[in-house]
Parts: sequence; C-alpha cells; structure tokens
Amino acid sequence: QVQLVESGGGLVQAGGSLRLSCAPSGRTFSSYAMGWFRQAPGKEREFVAAINWSGGLTYYADSVKGRFTISRGNAKNTVDLIMNSLKPEDTAVYYCAAGQHTTQARGAYDYWGQGTQVTVSS
Repeated sequence: QVQLVESGGGLVQAGGSLRLSCAPSGRTFSSYAMGWFRQAPGKEREFVAAINWSGGLTYYADSVKGRFTISRGNAKNTVDLIMNSLKPEDTAVYYCAAGQHTTQARGAYDYWGQGTQVTVSS
C-alpha cells in the first residue's frame, strides 16, 4: 500500500517555527512533484507550497510566501516544509501530496498523507 507519512506537527506560540517532514512508504516519489496543503476547521483544503521533482521549482501561496520554505531531501524522495514566523491563522491539519505536475491544483495530486496537526497559539 502506497502511503505518504507526515511528521513534525505540534503546538507552537505565534512567532515560532516548526519543520514538517513527509516520507513515502511503499514506493519512491523521487520523480514526482510534491506539495503541502492545509485544512482548517470548517474550511476547504488549501494549497500551501509545491516543489518539482528536482527541487529547482517551487510555488507558494501568498499567505505563506517569505515565511515557509519547501525543500526536498538529498535522495529527492522526501519533502520538508520549514515554517517560520507562524501565526494563529496557520493553525490547520497539514497534508503532504505527490503528483505528476507541480501545481497549486489539489485535484492534480494522486497520493496523499493522513495529515499532521499544527496549532499556533496567540
């Protein structure tokens, strides 16, 4: 069974930092684009950041640009999301996803993780 497994979520005060990681299980995703999405209670899942297979192309949502950084591991099979200057409005469940295209479109991703909770207190 193919899975993506997120880790690194938790509770942090506003202004703090967290590092989320995503690792695959069951197959390699080194040739796939990977993305991070988030979903707050009562809201739709929204795009956060995406990176292409080589790590040379990245996209960010305007709300996180300049604060979050997406990167791939040396083997290109893992992806991290470094989150700085966190705000209470960043509170959400964060999901890792993998797909054929580097895009903000949620429907373009074929594989999803179970999510990890990030809570930012004011």
